[in-house]
Order: sequence, then C-alpha cells, then structure tokens
Amino acid sequence: MAHIALTIAGSDSGGGAGIQADLKAFSALGTFGTSVITAITAQNTEAVTAVHPVPLDVVRAQIEAVLSDIGADAIKIGMLATPEIIHEVADALAGFTGPIVLDTVMIAKSGDALLADAAVATLREVLLPRATVITPNLPEAARLLETEFAKDEAEVIAQGRALCDLGAQAVLMKGGHAAGDICHDYLITAEGVALELTAPRRATKNTHGTGCTLSSSVAAGLAKGMTLSEAVREAHAYLQGAIAAADDLNIGQGHGPLHHFHRVWPA
Repeated sequence: MAHIALTIAGSDSGGGAGIQADLKAFSALGTFGTSVITAITAQNTEAVTAVHPVPLDVVRAQIEAVLSDIGADAIKIGMLATPEIIHEVADALAGFTGPIVLDTVMIAKSGDALLADAAVATLREVLLPRATVITPNLPEAARLLETEFAKDEAEVIAQGRALCDLGAQAVLMKGGHAAGDICHDYLITAEGVALELTAPRRATKNTHGTGCTLSSSVAAGLAKGMTLSEAVREAHAYLQGAIAAADDLNIGQGHGPLHHFHRVWPA
C-alpha cells in the first residue's frame, strides 16, 4: 500500500507554493498526496492579488472525506488564513494520532500577507501544541514569540527552545533569512539541537515555495516511516537540489518556483 501524506493549505494559482508545491514534493519523494484547500489565492511569481478563504464547513468536509476513507500517514499544515479556519482544522483533526508538520505560513515570497494578524496567537495557542514539528523561518519564529529577529546562532537556538516550551515537540528553524554565505537550519527539541544542516546560499531569485516544499518533504519522510531526523535530512537534500535547478525552469517574471521534479526530468 502506498504511503499517504495529506496537505492542508492554500491553493497557489501560480503553481509554485501552497497545495501545488506540496503535492509535487509528495510525488517526487514517493508518497501519495491528498489535499484540503483552506483558501484560494490569485497568485503568480510577482504578487498575491486576491485571497478567498474556503467556507468552514467545506474545510471540515474535505478533512473528513479524506481521513474517513483514505487516511493519512502524516499531515502537513500550511496556510490557514484566519483564526476560524485554524480552529476548524484543529477540531477536525482531534482524533488524528499521526505526525503533523506545521508550516507557520505568514508571508508570501512577494511580501503579501497570508495570515491575518489576529490569527497568529490562535496558531500559536491552538495548533502549535499539536505539532510533531513546526518549520518557521526566522521572521515567523520572532512573530510567534513576539520578540526580535534572531541575530546569531545562539539566539536562533534559544528561540527554537522557546517554541518547544510553547508545546511543539520539535522545531526546524530555517536559516534562509539569516546573513552569510552558508545557510544553517537547526532541528531543535526540548533537549537542545538534534540536527544542524548547512547549505551554500545560492544567488537566485527563484525561491518561491521553499518553505512549503521543505515542510511537505518532511511530511513525506514521516509518512514513509522515517524518524524525524531522517525525514529532515532527506527533505533538506531534496530541497537543495530543487533550488539548484530552479533557474533552469525560467517561470514567470518575479520570484520563480523551484524545480520539484529535478530528479525526474531536466528543465
């Protein structure tokens, strides 16, 4: 039987992030992907021009339809848009006991908001304690903690520990927004740093969907029965390959997408 990963997130009409990126990553990493759409966005490589949250009863109906028949070996949660959708998702997943990867999506690559200000506290209080791992970038971590952007390794690790203290089993602190030629990602638990991964910073504007892709890749690994550290390692390696091949796609005029199928077909 196929390993099954479910993504609960927003739709990106440009195909580079959100549900579309998640399903591509699931497929590329050998899992069968199912989806629950929480919001429809009018989006391309340059901007998000409209956001339409899906009605709450339809969000719940999608979750119940998938879990009652197909099930899920792991769930990735991305864009949730409003406090009401966050509560609806949390309630609908009350009986789910498998791993949950929470990508704390707040801002699109274009700079447009994807999470209402009022929803940040709800995300922190309602879903963060349910997560097997959360995957914030440095601005998102600071916003969740209502503090300043981490400026060095010690502060990054301290903020990861602080997020664990709020209830997350583990935190993958992503270093893409930090300075320097080398990006550092830290997998942090209540005991400290479980894993540090590094990669050279690439001179490319085509990084749309990196956060979605990383979190869904971790979910794919967990769905296949990997440990969290194994899933994070596989996801990191896959993501770096997708970033390295992104310029070959040449999609759009702004921040283009990654090449999710770089291992399958060359651009």
